[in-house]
Amino acid sequence: MAERIYPSAKPNPHPPTSAANGLGASAAAAPSFPATKAQAYGRPIHRPPPATKQQRRRRRSGRGCCCSCCLWLTLILIAAVLLAAIAGGVFYVLYRPRRPTFTVSSLCLSQLNLTSPANLLASRLDLSVTARNPNREVEFAYDPVSVSVSSDSGVHLGDGSFPPFLHGAKNTTVLRTSVSSSGESVDSSAVSDLKKKSTIPVVIELDTRAGVKVGKLKTKKIGIRVRCEGVSVPVPKNKKGAAAAAATTPDVSCKVKLRIKIWKWTI
Repeated sequence: MAERIYPSAKPNPHPPTSAANGLGASAAAAPSFPATKAQAYGRPIHRPPPATKQQRRRRRSGRGCCCSCCLWLTLILIAAVLLAAIAGGVFYVLYRPRRPTFTVSSLCLSQLNLTSPANLLASRLDLSVTARNPNREVEFAYDPVSVSVSSDSGVHLGDGSFPPFLHGAKNTTVLRTSVSSSGESVDSSAVSDLKKKSTIPVVIELDTRAGVKVGKLKTKKIGIRVRCEGVSVPVPKNKKGAAAAAATTPDVSCKVKLRIKIWKWTI
């Protein structure tokens, strides 16, 4: 019988290198990465061309114009502030302006009716305010003055007004008006509290707009508020023929504050 030769089961320690695909050992061992979009579609990567000298000069000139405009604007603002400060200093040295003063010369509560079931208040007050202008050459022009009187506990006692007037230099003006309320709704606890008191501490507020006049020069009018505190008025007795008593603390000085309106807020 003819002998058959079988292949050996032992592996070949030196396998032949495959060069059929034209790759060497280093190429076969290198990892493969996914192709980019430019490689996949065959499009070259677009890169903007470098800026020319003319474009760089335009950019530099634009930046220089912006910086010069900001510098000039800052200088103009500083100069305007300095001129305003100098003008204010000269005006103060020449005229020495001072604020007008207001005092409550008299206050009388002639009527105070409270209805318990409906909690309605009807009141009447006779008010006199003295305004003094201490300046020699400065005058004040006032718009109509609105008056509001309330108790220290917050109960509104009435409203009134003064007509507009021109407050001359070194002048004293006495303003008189009647402040009243009819059918003012109040809280029940406030009604009982007012009935128990013999005197009512009140707060008086005057709101108006005023401007300064020096010779032919007139300024724009701005809002002012005059607030008077520390006045106590006696409660009238419910007797026929009984005279109403005046305030127990006359000649009370008031505080004057400017009211500047910025957009929707009033300071």
